[in-house]
Amino acid sequence: MKPIRVAVVGAGRLGSFHAEKLTRRRDQVQLAAVVDPLEPRRRRLADRCGTQAVADHCALVGQIDAAVIAAPTRLHHPLGLDLLRHGIHLLVEKPLATSAAEADELVAAAQRHGAVLQVGHVERFNPAFQEAAGHVRRPKFIEAVRTSPYTFRSTDIGVVLDLMIHDLDLVLQLVEGRVASIDALGVSVLGGHEDVANARIHFTCGAVASLSAARVSPWSARRMSLWSQEGFAAIDFASRSTTLIRPSQAVRERRVRLDQVAGNPFQPPDPRLLDGHLRRAEYQLDAVDALELELDDFVDSIRAGRQPRVTGQQAREAVALAERVLGALESHAWEGDPNGPVGPLAVPPPEVIPTPAWHPAARRRSIPPAA
Repeated sequence: MKPIRVAVVGAGRLGSFHAEKLTRRRDQVQLAAVVDPLEPRRRRLADRCGTQAVADHCALVGQIDAAVIAAPTRLHHPLGLDLLRHGIHLLVEKPLATSAAEADELVAAAQRHGAVLQVGHVERFNPAFQEAAGHVRRPKFIEAVRTSPYTFRSTDIGVVLDLMIHDLDLVLQLVEGRVASIDALGVSVLGGHEDVANARIHFTCGAVASLSAARVSPWSARRMSLWSQEGFAAIDFASRSTTLIRPSQAVRERRVRLDQVAGNPFQPPDPRLLDGHLRRAEYQLDAVDALELELDDFVDSIRAGRQPRVTGQQAREAVALAERVLGALESHAWEGDPNGPVGPLAVPPPEVIPTPAWHPAARRRSIPPAA
């Protein structure tokens, strides 16, 4: 079988990961080129992977069948359109684009030219998420926390498009219903975009999702909890572990009375008394390389002419939801007054507590300077 000729566009951290993994698929894929405007960077990665270094992606038209776009987010749209117009299959790192309008153009171009358009929402391939989603269907409440220290990457976008977009995509796969309303707030800490954000999303089916993301955190976390009538699931994406709690039929039918379960009112109840009604299961899933699985899906989609697991249209919906979150975040009035501080760059200053008169600093200020 003839190998698929693939170029990696963007020789940064993610581009390097993709290039190195594609190099190991010599029976299926030929890494045809590494593209980056910075010569030292593209040369270094190309030499490491044994391929050519190219400055302009347009020079590869007719020489490649597919490409991975791992460039800054603001470039996804122009780069993607250039390649899709020539029928080149694309795997675009998340987010698909900076706006729903740009994403629409990419999806339309892929359809028009018969190209696969896959997007790198890699958490879809995480076995911990797959395990939980299979057990807790139609969740009514979702809570997610995604934090990391500042990496100095993806500075062209804020934390909503950088990190929260993962959870927005997952929520859209879990909830059957349209978005009814969004409350959001965010804070810019180091740059011109929000670095900390929280969104509470209400759906027409009654489900609610509360998502928090921060990229200036002292620790890293990738967690999600799901509540439904079927039970509860706690997902740790980083450790690939899932905890499931399933209520008994008696609990679901509201037939369990705590006064009867507890027994003697003069003694503390044994917490194990509820074990039969709230059955707990711990799953430690096998180690997998989600990026490898993502690339496998991309190659298989091209060969079989099928839709990938994460389609361009699905990624477009995540971008559209992120856009609405950003709109709510930008209009958040910190003091409840739309004429006051509004948005992530207008965090109100802390109140200055006056120094008490008895404090030494106050007395020092009252002493006039010596003549």
